[in-house]
Amino acid sequence: MGRVQDKVALVTGGASGVGRETVKLLLEEGAFVAISDINVEAGQAFAAECGERALFVRHDVASEDDWRAAIAAVQQRFGPLDILINNAGILIPGSIATATLAQFRQLMQVNADSCFVGCQQGIEAMKERGGSIVNMASVSSWLPIEGYAGYSASKAAVGALTRASALYCRNNSLPVRVNSLHPDGIYTPMMQASAPGVPAKFLLFDAQKNPKGRAALPEQIAKVLLFLASDDSQAISGAEIRADSAILGTGL
Repeated sequence: MGRVQDKVALVTGGASGVGRETVKLLLEEGAFVAISDINVEAGQAFAAECGERALFVRHDVASEDDWRAAIAAVQQRFGPLDILINNAGILIPGSIATATLAQFRQLMQVNADSCFVGCQQGIEAMKERGGSIVNMASVSSWLPIEGYAGYSASKAAVGALTRASALYCRNNSLPVRVNSLHPDGIYTPMMQASAPGVPAKFLLFDAQKNPKGRAALPEQIAKVLLFLASDDSQAISGAEIRADSAILGTGL
């Protein structure tokens, strides 16, 4: 028996990066998984590769209608939803001096609004049977990063929303857990695009070879998401889980 055997999961941004690795791991551990993504070509190809226990859903995470359609499609194909991984997000650089209001609003819409709607509809879908929601945040939720003011604000909102959602579930006796995961960098296509031409060895954290590195591998983060999605973390809700290789202690 796998750690999420026969549970039904929805992973947003599931066609690439951390989402892709999380989908693969959930499937290996026995789940039925819906791959949510706005990239139809990549999502459909990945779902076909994954087999009958996977489903692709074209999904704009900032759209309430798309959320309703995605959850309905998952439940029609596999049954009631047990796990929601709010992983989809974007990264736009910009300090408080250089970022535009349009960029700030776009970051909030994709990174934070998506978690608001996802938590709202996810809790509604899980409130009878129970389940686990994990929201992807960032160390920038609490660690000042001058060049990513809007991104940091959006991820801080995800952390606050997570805590409020988890408390709502507790106070209303709903068997739904809501947690946020706060990685430092993750070596995904999004990170590679923000550091063009920089070899992985200079970005990845390695205690011996590169202790100043900032990035984890997507599969390392996927393992933490699996733990938070599974019943192994039944005692955890409303938590900010840091997957940051102790970056807070360095003062960076």
